[in-house]
Amino acid sequence: MSPLQAGEPQATAELARLFAEGPAAVLTGAGISTDSGIPDYRGAGTPPRTPMSIAQFMDNEAYRRRFWAGARIGFLRSSGVAPNAGHLALARLEAAGRIGGVITQNVDDLHRRSGSRTVVELHGNGRVIRCLRCGARWSRADVLGWFDDLNPGFAERNAHAEIAPDGDARVSGTERVVVPSCPGRGAPCGGLLRPDVVYFGETVPPAVFSAAETLVRDASALLLVGTSLAVNTGMRLLHRAERRGIPIAVINRGPTAVDRRDSVAVRIEGGTSETLSALASALDVRV
Repeated sequence: MSPLQAGEPQATAELARLFAEGPAAVLTGAGISTDSGIPDYRGAGTPPRTPMSIAQFMDNEAYRRRFWAGARIGFLRSSGVAPNAGHLALARLEAAGRIGGVITQNVDDLHRRSGSRTVVELHGNGRVIRCLRCGARWSRADVLGWFDDLNPGFAERNAHAEIAPDGDARVSGTERVVVPSCPGRGAPCGGLLRPDVVYFGETVPPAVFSAAETLVRDASALLLVGTSLAVNTGMRLLHRAERRGIPIAVINRGPTAVDRRDSVAVRIEGGTSETLSALASALDVRV
């Protein structure tokens, strides 16, 4: 199938036709957040980068120092990061009953911040930090405040470090970084803190995947938005949609793993913000 180009009237019309039978489900990836200033892992011009694995984070203090240093600078630089037109279009489409909800592979919380109500976060939420000893949950802002207390001046000295695809930053010289630990709630703890996300090497919790399956099961179509489908969980959801025989649409800059599949009814090459905004307009949904 030759892809349609984002912005073409035919592309918007073909996409809008998928909603004739009822609400669709949407699966999003990093490509929907690039217009918010968060780079992706596999887009055009993105240098190769392997995310930190759970084994590295758990077993090696150097990796934890690097993670928290990058998280601190990423948080400092993310103050201007906000939902973009694509996120907002999906929120309005849900409010209008045109989609049943959003399944996302992202951990940036931008769907919830845009107003989307039904959001299945396959890989967790990076704004939540949990303790592996006592189970307490903290906000990322809380933990990074403790980081500042332990590492005075670090954020200021590294404020211009390059932002990474996961929203953190590439920071060097982390050998003397002190990693924050859990203070406990009411009693000292000292446990290891980690983001409440699914690292490479971990699996999506069964209850989370089940919620995503339910959205696909109840949908009249599946939209794949800003994802190359390189992650197995997304492919599993695609297979559920194929078994049901519902139409599938792909909106992405660059190739995806499913471009040549017969189940793909619409393939749009281009940006997610402009395409989703045009879709909302075609379906008479104000963004």
